[in-house]
Amino acid sequence: MKKLGLMVLLICIALSGAFGQGKVYELKLAHADPTDPAVSRKQAQAIAFASMVNSRSGGRINVKIYGGGALGAEREYIEGIKAGTIEAGLASGPVADFFPPAAITDIPYLFPTSKVAWDVMDGPFGDKLRAMFLKQTGMRCLAFGEVGFRHFTNSVRPIKNPNDLKGLKIRVMETPVYVNMLKAAGANPTPIAWTETYTALQTHVVDGQENPIASIIMAKLYEVQKYITLDGHSYGVDWFIINEKFFQSLPPDLQYIVMDTAQTVAAVGRGFITLQNAQGLQTLIDAGMQVYSPTDAEMQQFKKVMQPAVIDWLKTKVDPALINELLKAVDDAVVAQKAKEGLK
Repeated sequence: MKKLGLMVLLICIALSGAFGQGKVYELKLAHADPTDPAVSRKQAQAIAFASMVNSRSGGRINVKIYGGGALGAEREYIEGIKAGTIEAGLASGPVADFFPPAAITDIPYLFPTSKVAWDVMDGPFGDKLRAMFLKQTGMRCLAFGEVGFRHFTNSVRPIKNPNDLKGLKIRVMETPVYVNMLKAAGANPTPIAWTETYTALQTHVVDGQENPIASIIMAKLYEVQKYITLDGHSYGVDWFIINEKFFQSLPPDLQYIVMDTAQTVAAVGRGFITLQNAQGLQTLIDAGMQVYSPTDAEMQQFKKVMQPAVIDWLKTKVDPALINELLKAVDDAVVAQKAKEGLK
């Protein structure tokens, strides 16, 4: 009887474990970029995340990718994540519609290099921003990825300094940061949906736009633009976000897998952007675009004209102390990077 009782107990323990392991969590992962991983960083990240999570969890998490805006534009699927109808997504600019402090990383000429941006976003400041995001939205940021540095393109003239922007109609995202930035330079910022940008440039509704090299190539904007200025005026941050209730419904080991994998693919995405930038510039040249790299003096002119206008506007929407904290974090990261370079 004792042996039988022990056997029953062991069977019960085994079955309880089997049933626990048998629960499968469905995770819908949304993004709005094209679904070709060869040109779409978000699709490449999504595929890597799904494959790694499915494998590492032993099939306990089933990640299904909804790319190409299948679940709506970024703002729409962020609403779905907040409501819990979508579990996770990759997003950038529209995050600020739900969490205004997200806009401060768009301050023009803030990050001098990607490495400085990584150090800031992966450090204490980034941790604070993620904690604020969770508290204010009920969504968790698993990791910060990279969209890349944004550059001006147009079909009228080379842009070598802020004066060259005067009078140009420039397509921008529907966010006040970019509107204020370009107004400060005397340009005419025109908010247009990303899906309508190519046609707007082709039909000369606008003269130019601003985006990272990878996005310019992905949308084939080189077909309707002649000049590009590599000023890197804004560093785009990707937010890998997840519904907090869903995240908390996962056992601790699965929470770790999701978090760790998201951070891994964010790093992969950064590498993807670095590679695309290196190869992409030649693609633009081969397509006939004229490339201009501003001098240090010209970069300071751009910064002097545009940065104060954006910071002043942001201080009416976001705690000025947080903005100052970001500026200090950038300065500290620059000093630390220079110190490391000096040791080599």
